[in-house]
Amino acid sequence: MTYNLLLILIMVVAVLLILIVLVQNPKGGGLSSSLTGGSGSTIGGVQSTNNFLDKATWTLAITLLALILLSSLAIPRDQSSQSELQETIQQRNEVAPSEEDAAQIEDIINNTPQEENKKEE
Repeated sequence: MTYNLLLILIMVVAVLLILIVLVQNPKGGGLSSSLTGGSGSTIGGVQSTNNFLDKATWTLAITLLALILLSSLAIPRDQSSQSELQETIQQRNEVAPSEEDAAQIEDIINNTPQEENKKEE
């Protein structure tokens, strides 16, 4: 539940960050200047709008980073879910012969050519 809430918050912050960045224009002629009518004497003029957009961008970027880091800690993890590598290692350990069996197999492999040579002589 916490993980899903964090994902929703990440999506909202990401969309807001995209919108804020699109509104900005580094030369001062973007949407922020058209919102104020181009006059610097009005309340919330171009300079204060640019300051607000700059602060909003940094705030949203830091918030997005923090939410992403928190979401990595909130990922639901079950003990039953293992990676493919862990499952393969476990299966190989179950199938692998014991040391005694491996020694017997090695003896059989090493002795087989010698026994065949003795039978031929």
